[in-house]
Amino acid sequence: MAIRASAQTDLLAMALVGYEREKAKIEATIANIRAQLGLRGPGRPRAAAGTGVAAPGRRTLSASARRRIAEAQRKRWAAIKGTKTAAAKPKRRLSAAGRKAIIEATKKRWAAFHKAENAKKAAQKAPKKAASQSAAAAS
Repeated sequence: MAIRASAQTDLLAMALVGYEREKAKIEATIANIRAQLGLRGPGRPRAAAGTGVAAPGRRTLSASARRRIAEAQRKRWAAIKGTKTAAAKPKRRLSAAGRKAIIEATKKRWAAFHKAENAKKAAQKAPKKAASQSAAAAS
């Protein structure tokens, strides 16, 4: 049984070596095709090793080009911000008469609220008094 298990392990190990060799060939072919297309995968070096074809380098902008781009962007932002500030409405202010009317209405509402609360409390106390008076009269 042990001989059979070790033979199977050896067979699997040899199969693994063969598949890894095929995988390396396929990866090399893919890298070559990507280098010819100028594509790089994530984390890949800039040029594929051994192909002789260099991947395209990163382009840099001159200082004057960066300045022109920055100025154009500032101009766009100024146009956007300028249109929004012109459309802003002036802040509204409350007149003295309006403030007085609001205060009067608030006082009126609170007076009505307190009147209703007092009536509710009086209604709750009235049945208790009536019940205690009837109980005293009955005894």
